Amino acid sequence: MLAWLKTVFVFFVVGLSIIILTPVSILCLLLSPLRTKRPLSTIIYRLAQCWALFLIKLTGCELKAWGQENIPKDGPVCFVSNHGSIFDIVLLLAYVGRPVGFIGKKELLLVPLLNIWIFLLGGLFIDRKKHRKAVRTIDRGVQHIREGHAMLIFPEGGRSRGKGLLPFHVGSFRLAVKSESTIVPVSIRGSYEVFEKNYVLNPGPVTISFMPPIKTAGLSAEQRKQGLADRVYAVIAESLSRTALIRNNAR
Repeated sequence: MLAWLKTVFVFFVVGLSIIILTPVSILCLLLSPLRTKRPLSTIIYRLAQCWALFLIKLTGCELKAWGQENIPKDGPVCFVSNHGSIFDIVLLLAYVGRPVGFIGKKELLLVPLLNIWIFLLGGLFIDRKKHRKAVRTIDRGVQHIREGHAMLIFPEGGRSRGKGLLPFHVGSFRLAVKSESTIVPVSIRGSYEVFEKNYVLNPGPVTISFMPPIKTAGLSAEQRKQGLADRVYAVIAESLSRTALIRNNAR
């Protein structure tokens, strides 16, 4: 019963915070033609980061973040992460430490306020059912990264929902390869158990790890086609296994 009450309370606070942030988001939207300017994009990100840190604190998670020294402070970057839960977005906003956008499915355009913040953070909406439109969206993302920004990729194609690390879609790496950006592999363990497993808040252990950067510039055609995806997959899988071992030993 207590867990359900806490879940309701957290969702109430999240809803209230969204209402409070609505005027801010509208103001930012009016200024959006300037969002590519560093000062404004940083301000927008810091607001989102503070909200994410507040939400994490509210859940009571036992969170550990490792490897943040591996995150480049500037320049074109693609964060490539496993994706077990909607909570992953919150974790990444809180700990990447720099403005970052992501490509979301077109249905998110229909979610009030969330659609505005995805846009403000440099995110894009993709229609996976229409190939030409999807390619144009990816190309816009490539241009965004080439301008020195960061984007987030979930190469599993969707949330794994406790099924472990799913196979990567090779096409997901097109964003990183075409922009010749630096890839920072990210592993997240424990996010699924926070809420989606039973739809009740569980303040258990959550770990987010940032691995050493991988350069994509100068890769051969074969390395770009499959080798890069396999390499990043292996790095994330190894990190998830190591995190699980550390957690078990700590019990």
